[in-house]
Amino acid sequence: MAKDVADMRKEYSAKGLDEIDMPKEPMKLFQQWFDEACSSKMHEPNAMCLSTADGTGRPSARIVLLKQFDDRGFVWYTNYESRKSDDLTVNPNACLTFWWGELERQIRIEGAVEKVSAQESDVYFNSRPKGSQIGAWTSDQSRPVADRTALEDKETTLKAKYESQEVVQRPPHWGGWRILPTYVEFWKGRQSRLHDRLAYTRESGAKNWKMERLQP
Repeated sequence: MAKDVADMRKEYSAKGLDEIDMPKEPMKLFQQWFDEACSSKMHEPNAMCLSTADGTGRPSARIVLLKQFDDRGFVWYTNYESRKSDDLTVNPNACLTFWWGELERQIRIEGAVEKVSAQESDVYFNSRPKGSQIGAWTSDQSRPVADRTALEDKETTLKAKYESQEVVQRPPHWGGWRILPTYVEFWKGRQSRLHDRLAYTRESGAKNWKMERLQP
């Protein structure tokens, strides 16, 4: 018998978040939580849900991989002609969500976005396996294709083209996006659904962060 979705629940632990232990800015706490997620051996701790909206406000979401982060923001790479990039071009705002269920933790990051420099995109692209580099040339991301065979035939043609080349140049339509965070929320599951939520906010371009507790 199928399990009743309404009956599916988990009781979270008593250990939570205390303002007195929090750093003054969120990147230090993100680094700590990210390191702990990596140490937990969970599958792809750098996986995150990227939420965007088009010019009419219609939302869409998908899982992408975090590839860089520093005081400037959080970076992922993609095809600049994909649906997500089309959204970000007309509505340059996004939200990232990390869910680390094994640790009973979630992080939500909101802010405006920008394309990373061509130099940064080149450095990352050159670090990728050759198969992934060819894949970036193969896929016209988010566009229809007749069938799987058509995609694989195109890949085979490109593999032959680049077989003797040590360097595969980055496609001009492929590169990175960076979210410039103005809101970072740290969530920790607690008992009886009285979860902890500590949110850092700052105005765009400002240096100082404000932290406050939100009701669950």
